[in-house]
Amino acid sequence: MSTNVLYDAPGPKARRTSRIISVVGVVLVLALVAYLVYLLGRPRISANGAVTASVLDPSRWDIILDRNLWRNIAGGWLATVRAAAVASVLAVAIGVLFSFLRTARTAWVRIPTTIVLEFFRGMPVLLMMLFILLVFSTGAFWAVVAALAVYNGALIGEALRSGIASLPRGQREAGLAIGLSPVRTRFAIEFPQAFRQMLPIILAQLVVLLKDTSLGYIVGYVELTRRGLNRLGTSYGSNYTFTLFAVVLVVYLLTNLAFSYVVRVVDRRTGRRGVVKKPQGGGLGGPGLLARTGRPSVDATTGGSQATST
Repeated sequence: MSTNVLYDAPGPKARRTSRIISVVGVVLVLALVAYLVYLLGRPRISANGAVTASVLDPSRWDIILDRNLWRNIAGGWLATVRAAAVASVLAVAIGVLFSFLRTARTAWVRIPTTIVLEFFRGMPVLLMMLFILLVFSTGAFWAVVAALAVYNGALIGEALRSGIASLPRGQREAGLAIGLSPVRTRFAIEFPQAFRQMLPIILAQLVVLLKDTSLGYIVGYVELTRRGLNRLGTSYGSNYTFTLFAVVLVVYLLTNLAFSYVVRVVDRRTGRRGVVKKPQGGGLGGPGLLARTGRPSVDATTGGSQATST
């Protein structure tokens, strides 16, 4: 029995070098962490000689037990989630529209859409927020939502276009053969498969959208960052600036980790894997995404491909 590899197995010298590099890397990381703890733990001395307690001093963390802090953090978090939720729905809708226009067979539709897409993809989100706020006077909330929806919708549209382009040509031809119009074929056959294939990428882009809501701080939207660092910073004083920063950081981190976990679960459940059939014809573990979308499966006996029927 032979094992095929894409590279030569490392020898004793390569393994020893790899272990040395790993040990050195771990030591450098630990040294960096220790240095950061030292910087945070030492007291601050101002220009006039006044001594300020270190950021690790318990006196700078007593606001953690204040209910007013967590009420304001909860309000800012809800504002962030609300903007992200509305922008996500609009971004997916805009992405579907862009992908439909981008793949149109008519040049006078496809070419202008491509130019608009490249413009939105290349424009910074913050500048788009400021432009919408100053030109259309929409208010801070809709400036944030519209900018995030348009920018991320352009990226989602390109992802969906790639998913449609990766489908076998027979999918479209089969729809046309049974009498569906090109538009109905696109929405009834191609879009569902492309969306299923690109769902992990779309969800990952929505995680980025959630983090980009913090840019609303600049345009005056009272989301988590603005409420946690600006309003609470003014209320509690500069002595608690680092504490508030740490609290906001942890809340963002937990929110993004929870959303990322959902993305990984969806990615596993919609994994693009084919079906390997037993000699008797039974599938191992049930049909995967490729089988459900009409991709060929592999026969374990002959190694040949077989069309999967639905």
